[in-house]
Amino acid sequence: MSEDQYTFQNPVTRYPVISPPKQDQPEPGLDRDLKPTTDRGEETYRGLGRLTGRKALITGGDSGIGAAVAIAFAREGADVALNYLPSEEPDAQEIAKVIAETGQRVVVLPGDISDSHVAKKLVADAAEALEGLDILVNNAGKQISVERLEDLTDEQWEETFRVNVSAMFWITKAALPLLPAGSSIINTTSVQAYSPSPNLIDYASTKAAINNFTKGLAQQLAPRGIRVNAVAPGPFWTPLQVSDGQPKDKLPTFGQDTPLGRAGQPTELAPAYVYLASAESSYTTGATININGGRPTP
Repeated sequence: MSEDQYTFQNPVTRYPVISPPKQDQPEPGLDRDLKPTTDRGEETYRGLGRLTGRKALITGGDSGIGAAVAIAFAREGADVALNYLPSEEPDAQEIAKVIAETGQRVVVLPGDISDSHVAKKLVADAAEALEGLDILVNNAGKQISVERLEDLTDEQWEETFRVNVSAMFWITKAALPLLPAGSSIINTTSVQAYSPSPNLIDYASTKAAINNFTKGLAQQLAPRGIRVNAVAPGPFWTPLQVSDGQPKDKLPTFGQDTPLGRAGQPTELAPAYVYLASAESSYTTGATININGGRPTP
């Protein structure tokens, strides 16, 4: 990529419009098997030292958005702990290798955070391995498309809330005693919090809850010097979409209904997380940054 491509880009054509073939992966899905592949920043993200000396824990850090954030954080000078499900080990090892090549410390911490004991232990393990903790990214999420409410099972409803909301609560609560003033908590919400799709009732409900959790907690923690913000992605191409996150017949046109006319690539989200984690956003708390290809939000 030339210098011009780093500094001046047409957002419509920066990445091609993708027309993914109909495909299916068992939940939670792997980046390595995604067609087409994604850009997580391995070759395109370059850091400027914004997070030098920082220590970050990222849930869902093996693929998609979490992987892009992990790579960006490392390129900006942070040590990183990655949490992911054990079945995602191949993706996690690939991202760990990319981070290790930056010279930053990387720790892999597989575990299912829908279990409260696992979620709480994760924080202690990350802080011990990194010798501290000052950035927490609550990014892991569960999204399963269901067309009719009658077909949305109690089990799926409860599991979606455990992964998306309860785990965020458990992890954040466990992290607070370890976070010094100047720390940053960043939660991944969604455009679904503002504009819910009819086939994602449970998922969209959790994302609205994350928005409210973020804004309320930001006010509570501001006097302690800990900032809490969120990022709300729109249609980004990740394994979430092919592991039943979207109806299969909608995959070929995924993201093409945005004003920019294409789906986003995970690396396009990373700068927002870097900004919210860094001291550059010292007067920003309780905010949600919407990155959705131009879709209007309230």
